[in-house]
Amino acid sequence: MKLSELKGKRILILGFGREGRDAFSFLASKFPSAVLGIADIREIGEFNKEEQEVLERESAYLGKNYLEAVPEYDVLVRSPGINPEEVRFHMRGHQVMTSPTQLFFDNCPNTIIGVTGTKGKGTTASLITQVLRAGGVATELMGNIGNPALSFLSKTKKDTVVVFELSSFQLLGLEKSPHIAVLVNVYPEHLDYHGSFEAYREAKARITLFQGPKDILIYEEENDGCREIAKHTKAKKIAFTKSAPMIPGRLPFVASPNPAVIIGRMYKVPEAVIKKATLSFEPLPHRLEPVGTFRGITFVNDSMGTTMPAVIAAIETLKGEVATIILGGRGKGESSYDELAQAVVESGIKHVILFPETGGEIWKAVEQLKKGRFPEAREAHDMEEAVRLCYELTRKGKTCLLSPAAASFNMFRDYKDRGEQFAKYAKHYGKEK
Repeated sequence: MKLSELKGKRILILGFGREGRDAFSFLASKFPSAVLGIADIREIGEFNKEEQEVLERESAYLGKNYLEAVPEYDVLVRSPGINPEEVRFHMRGHQVMTSPTQLFFDNCPNTIIGVTGTKGKGTTASLITQVLRAGGVATELMGNIGNPALSFLSKTKKDTVVVFELSSFQLLGLEKSPHIAVLVNVYPEHLDYHGSFEAYREAKARITLFQGPKDILIYEEENDGCREIAKHTKAKKIAFTKSAPMIPGRLPFVASPNPAVIIGRMYKVPEAVIKKATLSFEPLPHRLEPVGTFRGITFVNDSMGTTMPAVIAAIETLKGEVATIILGGRGKGESSYDELAQAVVESGIKHVILFPETGGEIWKAVEQLKKGRFPEAREAHDMEEAVRLCYELTRKGKTCLLSPAAASFNMFRDYKDRGEQFAKYAKHYGKEK
């Protein structure tokens, strides 16, 4: 939908989170006389002071019945995470539903490099950005780890390359694909939202669904989900293998540097510059992030490890260093924890600290496989208790890993809050003798 088509329309912003706020600010500045509304399932008290001031000033529809405002508007700008089917139930024939991501793709004149995957998409997008910038290519990073997209449209420069980290929520319903699509991996995740792995994979596939022969798909050929999606693309395909890095050297994170190397070469970045940029790249917060070594115990924060493949990869990356792992949280529709249990048992991990709700289910799978005395399990009901157990159970010279294979929302605000609490208590109790 072109921005010119919004002129004179009544527009409702669905969801007043990060992208919803950006969409509201952009559209309010672009169309100062437009009728703009805001709808969100949260109540006014759940927003910060600045957000409350905006909501009290504008036409806002809050609370569990927020979608009842839908029929009053012409255009609905749906934030990621709001199920489009729930919105369609309230729509009338004349209405159009779009999203901040769709509006950006429809109106951005720049080359877009889209990056998606179940795990590692943020790291990959950041590394691509670092390589291109190191090579003198003007580059902007968009998405959950970068800038909100729509505000960029007002200040875009023609030659700037946009690297856009795309979640399954942002891809769902998207009707345009980037010129260069990067598919890092596809594993079951967000099944509680999408309903099935097939539906989740279909959402991921939209990153290449609308590509043509002049576009490019870069994908991991060792991943079954990526290979399946790549079968149906019309784009030129470039496969990479995660197990064979194009740039040798130690990278302290799970994501492969290969997509960044491939794209760097496309943009004529010198090999020496690509190598230096990849080897100097620091892991993103909450992605195998070293917290520090205290009282002889190393703490690693992988709070973003919310799926079994991500946790298995973290365990393999640390190669026998982990003595204690914190697992569990809000489930995401998993049908089995057998693969995770096997990785835990085979790694030699001695202690498993379990959070509700899924900790018990994970431990049942471990118990069926474990042999001998270890691993042993302990339960924790908050992060402070979990970290105290880490100090109690972990011997010096070994690592305690937070990589929960679960969402955070049953106990924490989000994965960032979970990771920050882990780091805070690790440092706090690390001062004790």
